[in-house]
Amino acid sequence: MVIKVYIASSSGSTSIKKQQQDVMGFLAVNKIEFEECDIAADEDNRKWMRENVPEDFRPTSGNPLPPQIFNDERYCGNYEAFFDAREDNAVYAFLGLTAPPGSKEAEALSKKRQM
Repeated sequence: MVIKVYIASSSGSTSIKKQQQDVMGFLAVNKIEFEECDIAADEDNRKWMRENVPEDFRPTSGNPLPPQIFNDERYCGNYEAFFDAREDNAVYAFLGLTAPPGSKEAEALSKKRQM
């Protein structure tokens, strides 16, 4: 399984740039392997991302904006969903991955199972 983060390398929006850096920085720090897919430099990436964001998660007008996160071809979510998962210590579940032993997320899951 490969985590794919769809980004725009030449985005004029500082908000989008910060969100992209936030996602990729978190993944790198936590040693979660990911592939960066640039929609600004590769039309195929742009087309694939836009076609594979589920209808329920598309904006009411326009196209989905980066960053968009996938696990192989399974849609995980956008930045807001990633941020919420991070706040809830549930990023591995959000990404469809198993939390490593000793992580906050693994500890939280262990506590829930004991209840």
